[in-house]
Order: sequence, then structure tokens, then C-alpha cells
Amino acid sequence: MQQPSRTARMVAALRARATERETPLCDDPFARTLAGPGGFEDAARYEKGYPHIELFVALRTALFDRETRRWLARGCTQVVLLGAGLDTRAARLGQKGVRFFEVDHPTTQADKLARLSALPGYPFENATYVPCDFAVNDFVERLDSSGFRADLPALLIWEGVTYYLEEPAVRATLRRIAEKLHPSSVILFDHVGKRMGQGDVRDASSIAARDGVAEMGEPVVFGINHVLPMLYEEGFRRARCASFDEIALNLTGTYDRARTFRFQHAVVASVAEDVWA
Repeated sequence: MQQPSRTARMVAALRARATERETPLCDDPFARTLAGPGGFEDAARYEKGYPHIELFVALRTALFDRETRRWLARGCTQVVLLGAGLDTRAARLGQKGVRFFEVDHPTTQADKLARLSALPGYPFENATYVPCDFAVNDFVERLDSSGFRADLPALLIWEGVTYYLEEPAVRATLRRIAEKLHPSSVILFDHVGKRMGQGDVRDASSIAARDGVAEMGEPVVFGINHVLPMLYEEGFRRARCASFDEIALNLTGTYDRARTFRFQHAVVASVAEDVWA
């Protein structure tokens, strides 16, 4: 990656727009500055082909925020953002006694920090920034050298990342978490279905969704329909999964088949922790 992530800027723009709605699903007051004009331009183009993208981003942000608060309330003191992008949870959800670690490619991370410098009073100290080229570096080793405690449970947030990775990379990341981190650690991530990952889609919105991110230099390459076998094979024994149709119904009280949210899923998994409690 030679340039900062354009999809990260687009998602920040969509998060900003969702935040500024009359009845917002999510709240990120920093997103507009992080997105910049280019992020909003990409969002506008992308939305022409996939008109439900803002709602999807708002739902995912709201769900992951809620899960973060839930695990912090249960006593988790470490939060790791894998492929952090332009995430601002350390600023928005940080609290005394909790350490946030933002792990991302050095180019994207440097761009984020430069953009945040335009926000007076932004709590940079709420996060530890861990530059990591996932294609070269071991993210667990990078975390360990940054003050992370592998002997204590952690919440790992892997938001909007898996679809851009090949399956061996997704499996390797899950395996490292299961093998090297405390067994009560929890991973929260999202993924798309197999047909979306392989490009075997025919409806106009799904085609546009794939083409849009590919044009930004970040093509979708991975999807899976049944994630439980993979989780089990990589060492996890507790899991909870939901489609974004289910998430939309619970958070908005609405259902619309045209959104194609049934092909997008969120997962909470752990080696030992009860993720249903």
C-alpha cells in the first residue's frame, strides 16, 4: 500500500453523514474532518451504485460501538483495532483504565494522525498507535512491543477488513488470536458471503459495490457463507453470528430485501469466553 486507504476515507464520510442525520444511528463527531473532501466525493459516487451503503456503515458502527461498550462493562481493559483505518473509538469510547491499540499500515496511520492534527483537543493519548504492515510484520509481536498484555483478555475489533484479504490471511489472523492471546479474548468482525467474495453476483447493487471498491484500489477477494467451520478449525469454541438484515431489523425496526444485507454478516467469537452472556 503506497497511498492512504481511500475506502477508509469513504467510510468516514458515510459515518459523518449518518451522524448528522436528524435521528442518527451512530455518533462520530470526528468523522467529517477525517474523511476530507475526497472521502465525500467517493461516497457520493459509490452510493449511486449501492444506495444502501450509508445505512450499512451506520448499522455496523452502531453495532460495534454497542459491543465495545458491552465488553468494557464486563471488565475488558484492552481494545485492539486491527486495520484501524479512520476509527475513532479510542476518543469516543475511551475510559479510565482501558488501553486502546490502533494497528494499521504505516501509510494509512500517518495520514490519519495528520488529519487528526486539525482537530484541536483530540485525545491522541487515548490510543497507542502500532504501525504494522500485515504482509510483512507479525501483529501480535508488534502489539507485545507496544505494551499490550497478551496474558490479559482483550477485545479485538476487525471492522471492514476481511473482504480485502485472501482466505489464508484471514485464517492466519484468527489462528494467531486463538493461539497467542488470552483465551477469554474476543474478536468482533464482519464479512460478506462467498458469492460476493468471488464476484459471482448478478444484481446491479452487488456488482456496483464490488466495482466501486476495486476502482479505489481495494478489491473484494474473500467471502464465506458459513463462518463457524473456519472459526472452529482456527481454534475458537464460542461464537455468535448475525446477518445485517437481522441487525437492521433490531436497530431500525425495518426490513428491505433490496438492501442485500442478508449477504453481509457480523461475528463475535472467542476461544473460551461466553459471547452470549
